Amino acid sequence: MTGRDGPYAVPVPRGYRVGAWEVRGPIATGAFGSVYEGRRTGDGLPRTAALKFLPTGTSTPRHLAHLRELVDREVELHRRVARPRLIRMYETLTVDDPGRPGLDGATVLVLERAEGSLAALLARTPRPPAGPALLAQICEGLRQLHAAGWVHGDLKPANVLLMRDGSARLADFNMAAELEGTHAYTPAFSTPDYTPPELLWAEIGERGRRIRPSADVWAFGVLAHVVLTGAFPLPGGTPAARRDAAAAYARGTDELRLAPDLPQEWREIVGACLARTHRERIGGEALLRRVREAAGEARPRRLGPRGRTAVLAVATTTAAAVALGYGVTAWTDDTGAGAGAGRAGVTAAAAHGARELRTDKGIPVAYRRLIVDAAHACTQPEITPPLIAAMLKVESDFDPDLADPALDEYGIARWTPRVLRWWIREDGLPASETPRPPITPAESIPAMGRYLCFVEPRLKSSLPGDRRVLAAAAYRTSYKTVNETGGVPPKARAYAERVAHYLKEYTPPRAK
Repeated sequence: MTGRDGPYAVPVPRGYRVGAWEVRGPIATGAFGSVYEGRRTGDGLPRTAALKFLPTGTSTPRHLAHLRELVDREVELHRRVARPRLIRMYETLTVDDPGRPGLDGATVLVLERAEGSLAALLARTPRPPAGPALLAQICEGLRQLHAAGWVHGDLKPANVLLMRDGSARLADFNMAAELEGTHAYTPAFSTPDYTPPELLWAEIGERGRRIRPSADVWAFGVLAHVVLTGAFPLPGGTPAARRDAAAAYARGTDELRLAPDLPQEWREIVGACLARTHRERIGGEALLRRVREAAGEARPRRLGPRGRTAVLAVATTTAAAVALGYGVTAWTDDTGAGAGAGRAGVTAAAAHGARELRTDKGIPVAYRRLIVDAAHACTQPEITPPLIAAMLKVESDFDPDLADPALDEYGIARWTPRVLRWWIREDGLPASETPRPPITPAESIPAMGRYLCFVEPRLKSSLPGDRRVLAAAAYRTSYKTVNETGGVPPKARAYAERVAHYLKEYTPPRAK
């Protein structure tokens, strides 16, 4: 099924029934799942819900194993932690429909229906008047989660949902993990701007990355600064630059410079959240108390009528531009709201990462988010969205169906399957089986980012030239070959020159 915004990751026709629910219009879609509005077909409450469909047996074994882990994390938390500031899960269902192979076996999470997200609110109205009250509710949700023995692991505006009454809920628990003493273990990927310095370069073990509740405290400090000032607390025009700033701050070579217009009481709170080490950060109970005081609240409360109206007005206006935080990444609209609503989703996808990646140079909209996210998943500042886009252009001209059996290379990134086996998994472990063509962009592009992130630090620091281009040459040959050659190997020079050309072309002027 294809909608106005392109293909849905899990296409479900309008009117399709699963359990007691009838699928209505789509809400959001991403590479690995889609969310639809659901309407109850019989008696009972609630009457509406968000139906999150996750892929089926038609996916690759690697996709299924990874998605099963993420689904299990989310389901387990929902089943064991029911708190008023966390989005509710009503039930889980499994589609049993052999006549529809694309749906048969899909897992469906029936979730509380939200009206918008904090990300949508901030996109429309930076520094919203309701910000302090929303921050108090977000902090309540974190405290409820931590008190139950869980860490969220990916707190950011897109994962804070706004309800019909204007209140806030934490959502998207794919990265959540249950504490085992002082630590939990989560997958190795999160949003760099909201990740504390100690985790940006943390060692990744067999069970993933070790994480503490203090990681959520750091993320809350960043989020509070963004909500109250409209800017990140660490300097830099790109996530890579802000990662460098976080490293300098953690090393003690730079000081934290918060926005001058941040109110004093919030300045103290944000500073306590963004302490250099996890040991120095404020504890959850003390944080909640201080946040409530700063927000003018002696106890938890909902937004009043004026705050509720203001929040919902901007959240629903920008709903087509930002996903609701159900764990998918691109908004779609097929609800009959008019052609303008459909175009809004396309515009949002086309503009994704626009500060880092040109939107007017022919990079296909369908791959922008994969490209930007693949770069952001790497902590090496040289691995940027323009670099990955340039390499995809040179490798295949963005052709997802490329097949070159003579060289044993396939897909948009020209992967050799026996090599891709070592990079296709997000946890860094080799796939149990060698992937078989066709190799999808959702597999190829993140794997390219992971490989580049691996090779760049292994290139000699004394090599001349642009290290981004050197990393591209290493992708075509190997980092050992580049090191031994002392630069771009002769057989890769034409390739490197083309990458350098498109790297310049795809980089926005202000990011060069």
